[in-house]
Amino acid sequence: MSSSPVVRRPWRKRIVAIHRWLGIGAAAFWLIQAVTGTLLTFHFEIEDALLSARHQPTDLAAIEQRIDAFAAAGGEAKVNWIWTTAGLPDRYIISHVGADGTARRAYIDGSGAVLRDKAANDHSVLKLVREIHLTLAAGTIGHWLLAVTGLLLVTNLVAGLAVAWPARGQWRAALRPRGGTSRPSGLHSWHRAIGLWAVAPAIVIAATGTLMLFEHELGELLGVPEIALPANPPRGEAVGFAAAARAATAAIPGSRFVATTLPSPGDASYYAWVRAPGELYRGGYGGSLVIVDANDGRVRGAWPVTEADPARAFLASFYPLHTGESIGTTGRVLSMAIGVWLTVSIVLGTLLWLRRRPARRQAS
Repeated sequence: MSSSPVVRRPWRKRIVAIHRWLGIGAAAFWLIQAVTGTLLTFHFEIEDALLSARHQPTDLAAIEQRIDAFAAAGGEAKVNWIWTTAGLPDRYIISHVGADGTARRAYIDGSGAVLRDKAANDHSVLKLVREIHLTLAAGTIGHWLLAVTGLLLVTNLVAGLAVAWPARGQWRAALRPRGGTSRPSGLHSWHRAIGLWAVAPAIVIAATGTLMLFEHELGELLGVPEIALPANPPRGEAVGFAAAARAATAAIPGSRFVATTLPSPGDASYYAWVRAPGELYRGGYGGSLVIVDANDGRVRGAWPVTEADPARAFLASFYPLHTGESIGTTGRVLSMAIGVWLTVSIVLGTLLWLRRRPARRQAS
């Protein structure tokens, strides 16, 4: 009786080699992204809680008084925008310029009380972690390094899934690691099992995070222009922030105020962002834009993201999918867990390579 022919799968060997060398080459960048991303999952809430745990409901009139006070400080004082902190409820950041021309950020609660007012370029530990996560704290060079290594991460996750995909009837065994981590076989079992547990959501998070780095380029490629209207010449005193915020939320029923720019000398318009019902955003941010005429408080235009064309909706989905905000707190916890998972997978993969390296050298 002749023996069964050996089934050769050269494609799998090539994928294993690509998976291994991509992982080794970019592991340090991926590890930085995984660790910093995990630390940043709830950093907005942490920053707000460190300032004050007291909750004050949003009072638009009181916030308007605070904005007016900053704008009336004399000298070069002006207010640029107000944005939710995306942390604890009813917390906001006001970007303003002090009388001496210094750019500043004021953190306020819903009653307009100032919790902190500091120079915009002041640093904190969490801000440094955020800069590392977004640009490696290296500006444009770091941005493009992360873009390239992000693409490598997505392709490597897909390659790893292809390599680890169990045969029919072997899924249960593949998802249960066997042996300890003292031997390469045990490390491989743990690396494969942990990889299979969460690779699908990890691909989504890694892919959307990478796409965010190409958002401007993708917008141009897909023909999605930035929403803007012709400049609106001022006609007398502008309506206040409170009236504009109310007009913006009324324009999209059921929406919640998120942010707005303030009118400028050349354009009497509020560009206000709100979170509309049905958006992927479930937390502090929102993707729907309303432009309010600062001359009379009328709505110049409203663009609910839930009614956007497919290309614009695709671009608007990156952040909520990447952070897990698309499914609320549960999604954000899942995103944090994926960060831990990726960290463990990178460490196990690196250890596996280091353990097998002497054996490969001896064999060669």
